[in-house]
Amino acid sequence: MLQDSFWNDREESDKTVLELKNIKNIVERMDYLTKIIDDNLDIVSNANENERDILLLLEEELLKLKKDVYKLELETYLNGVYDNSNAIIEIHAGAGGTESCDWANMLYRMYSRYAQNKGYNLVELDKQDGEEAGIKSVMFQINGLQAYGYLKGERGVHRLVRISPFDSNKRRHTSFAAVDVMPEINKNIDIKISDNDLRIDIYRSSGPGGQGVNTTDSAVRITHLPTGIVVTCQNERSQIRNKEKALEVLKSKLYLLEQQKQNEKINGIKGEQLTNGWGSAKRSYVMCPYTLVKDNDSGYETSNADSILNGEIDEMLEYGIKINN
Repeated sequence: MLQDSFWNDREESDKTVLELKNIKNIVERMDYLTKIIDDNLDIVSNANENERDILLLLEEELLKLKKDVYKLELETYLNGVYDNSNAIIEIHAGAGGTESCDWANMLYRMYSRYAQNKGYNLVELDKQDGEEAGIKSVMFQINGLQAYGYLKGERGVHRLVRISPFDSNKRRHTSFAAVDVMPEINKNIDIKISDNDLRIDIYRSSGPGGQGVNTTDSAVRITHLPTGIVVTCQNERSQIRNKEKALEVLKSKLYLLEQQKQNEKINGIKGEQLTNGWGSAKRSYVMCPYTLVKDNDSGYETSNADSILNGEIDEMLEYGIKINN
């Protein structure tokens, strides 16, 4: 940071400043907890049984310390290569038509509320509205400390069981939506992409109407022909910026795909292929005839489905992180 050229590349310098801030945050919290614990041990050693007020205060301090230590312990599990990265999330409606489009939108709202509660910044990159309600698909980026580390376990098919608001006979329906999570990988990553392998389509951004619809052809869809990976971006007003962001996301997908292939080759396994329908749910959200959210990966269960769908998923995410480590 002391180099004269440090601020020449603002994007890279901002990442370095953020990295320093994160490291300082960990060290300062460790020093603070160590000091508080040492101070309280001194008080305990000098206190006697008759000083009830002091002992009660120490009990309260102990409960607070346990919570602080738990949070710090949890972060030690987030030691993956990309756990400190921002998270890029895609949601695709699955089997169920309008029901699943509405369900995809509910999941989008859940993650949006989570990001807001966490103090993260959410940037919508692309969204395709459903024909009647909800969304067919959405891609968005959540920017914040260890966003990918916390959210990486959300990948998979999410299943909803409820009384349909779109069914006049009030029958129970099952809906599916697929969630994919990947880290924002440095745009300078060494991934070679030939122009001949790309098909780039330019089109007019879609939106709900009014000011939400762009009047220029700025949206970009990039198809990587060898793999069939498709990335779209229409968040920015500039076609150039949308193309740059789409290429960044494509690079991240190709990099993770290559990493997955290498891991499968080393371990002699084939990556699990999830279908967006029956028999493949990562998590079930049951609203009728009872309320239950059950994560099949971690075993986490709660009957408070409303709070989960309102973005209060910290406990569930933290439980999954500890179980999987």
